[in-house]
Amino acid sequence: MKEYEGSWTEDQRGLYDESYEIGYAWAEDPDTSIDETREVLSLAEADDDELGGLDLEYPPLVDAVAQATGENVMSVPARRDHPAFRGFVDGARDATAGNLPDF
Repeated sequence: MKEYEGSWTEDQRGLYDESYEIGYAWAEDPDTSIDETREVLSLAEADDDELGGLDLEYPPLVDAVAQATGENVMSVPARRDHPAFRGFVDGARDATAGNLPDF
């Protein structure tokens, strides 16, 4: 389920929406490995303390943000209040809800 920050502008909500759709489609893609999906899902479940404000260079996330913003992006801040990060991981989480096998 989409979840906006109350303080986000319309542009930030739009970035979240685009990133969400890309994350959702990425997670549903049969070429996306279960291990990659699990890695993103662990980011989706982490809180800001666990994320530590790192800049992630994870290719699917960086590519999604570059596509959503139309800008060349080298990394993405791992923060729950960053609309592109949050949109991508929320979309991936929602696409896979209950659909990943346990290993």
